[in-house]
Amino acid sequence: ELRHRASPWQRNLGYPLAMLGLLALTGISVLIVCFHVLELLLDDAAMPRGIQDACLGQVSFSIFGSFGAALQVVLIFYLMLSSVVGFYSSPLFTRLLPERQGTPLTKIIGNCVSLLVLSSALPVFSRTLGITRFDLLGDFGRFNWLGNFYIVFLYNMGFAGLTTLCLVKKVSWAVQAELIRALGEDR
Repeated sequence: ELRHRASPWQRNLGYPLAMLGLLALTGISVLIVCFHVLELLLDDAAMPRGIQDACLGQVSFSIFGSFGAALQVVLIFYLMLSSVVGFYSSPLFTRLLPERQGTPLTKIIGNCVSLLVLSSALPVFSRTLGITRFDLLGDFGRFNWLGNFYIVFLYNMGFAGLTTLCLVKKVSWAVQAELIRALGEDR
């Protein structure tokens, strides 16, 4: 209903630009994770352990300087939003979605707990994937399992593989549907 009421500018320019932006952010995050996997294979220093004796402002957290730091912030926000959307889209948690002016207190508490768990896991998630090395004022790099190569490697490979699979599936199905519609074989 919202798509039909949208202006032609939104339909023809806004939605495609938003899709390209989402595809670009997903592709960049997969590329960073693949690069991190290569770093893990070649260098032990790529493990997501804590940074010792690195004061804020004295050490750059990105090899691309200010642009890289801004890109990391954008990717972290993208991962946060995609985690929340994915959480509420899963069949197990769709009934936890709040309803406008009709959400019971138990559902509000469940949403608060869910968002707290997701936001607490985000620094460890982004650090394990190699998107950032920043600890966000917590000592998240000191977890013992972050020093285990196999866990970190499999976590990165799982993220890269499953994200690429979802990306290819969504894009290829959308292209197939448009081709079938354009060729008139849907009738």
